[in-house]
Amino acid sequence: MRANNMVIGGINDDSVEMAERKGIGHPDSICDEITEQISRALCGYYLKEFGAIMHHNVDKALLVGGQSKPAYGGGKVIQPIALIIAGRATTQIKDKKIPVEEIAIETAKKWIQKHIPHLDVAKHIKITSNIRPGSANLVELFKRYGKGETPLANDSSFGAGFYPKTSLEETIIRIDTLLNDPITKIKFPFIGEDTKVMGVKAYSKRYFTVAMAMIDAYITDLSDYISKKEAVKGYIIHSLDLFDAEVDINTADDYNRESIYLTVTGTSAEHGDDGQVGRGNRINGLITPYHPMSLEAVSGKNPLNHTGKIYNYFAMDLSRAIVENNFADEARVFIVSQIGKPIDEPQLLHFQLKNKNTDNKTIESFAKEKLKDLSKYWNRIVYQ
Repeated sequence: MRANNMVIGGINDDSVEMAERKGIGHPDSICDEITEQISRALCGYYLKEFGAIMHHNVDKALLVGGQSKPAYGGGKVIQPIALIIAGRATTQIKDKKIPVEEIAIETAKKWIQKHIPHLDVAKHIKITSNIRPGSANLVELFKRYGKGETPLANDSSFGAGFYPKTSLEETIIRIDTLLNDPITKIKFPFIGEDTKVMGVKAYSKRYFTVAMAMIDAYITDLSDYISKKEAVKGYIIHSLDLFDAEVDINTADDYNRESIYLTVTGTSAEHGDDGQVGRGNRINGLITPYHPMSLEAVSGKNPLNHTGKIYNYFAMDLSRAIVENNFADEARVFIVSQIGKPIDEPQLLHFQLKNKNTDNKTIESFAKEKLKDLSKYWNRIVYQ
């Protein structure tokens, strides 16, 4: 039921659900996206120079929010954001030194320039890279792949995946995608990249709470802010046919105090909102407490033998394949590795299927065939 803006659902009631998605300019998303791009940049460098991907895990990043003074018509950033990147990587092969730090910082700058255009990388952010060589035992595990053998798991970890997404989950993605679509930004240039969509389904009703940074240079006063916020709300409802849903934007706004979600750069990172790798969306683009997910920080991990990354992709892909091959209507997949064991020999591969349409042996045989692809799975990740 819903009373006084509160939704209360029954016990074991499938008609109640929630999920969320953090947009590309959210501080956590920034950390995730940049570390993943650094991993891919290193993969590209290693492949070009040595013909193989070398050991690396650049999966640590901390964003420390800056300070800003937004103002109607345009404010300023008075203390820059700090982005600290850390991890491990191969920094030298024989006599050739690898410019890991330079690759990391340049990759971060390029990503920011492309995806958060109102954030000036020269003035608004200070990027520091502290990537060090990897530990000897993990490097040795990694090297086995270079000998033509199956990679050995870099960690005892697990992956979890499911398919298909629910209607609520799909709609959350559609709302955030719409807000950050280039066509939307042309129509509404004041929309920043820092967005978040929380979705709730309660019986026959859906509720979407949208956090949307608004760029001060495009806002003239409070009434203009309110008008533009309402215009975006209408645009979401009409574009996505959400007339039967409740959509709210920037619910923390207090018009009486003129406390509103105004930013200089389009991201809350400019003023006190911090970020960290692994706190954002899972690889399916969502945070899904009603569906299985791993808390593993996937971004930045090497795609050859770090099962904390590979197994999450695999679980998602296998779930989809099971459904698309009509073995079941819904699938959940769980897979566990042991450090030092071949990645295609997991300790556990477990399915939870709804409306199973075939026998267990067929599904198990199908899964075993999919496991054979794991030694080449890095292609699916690096070149996606």
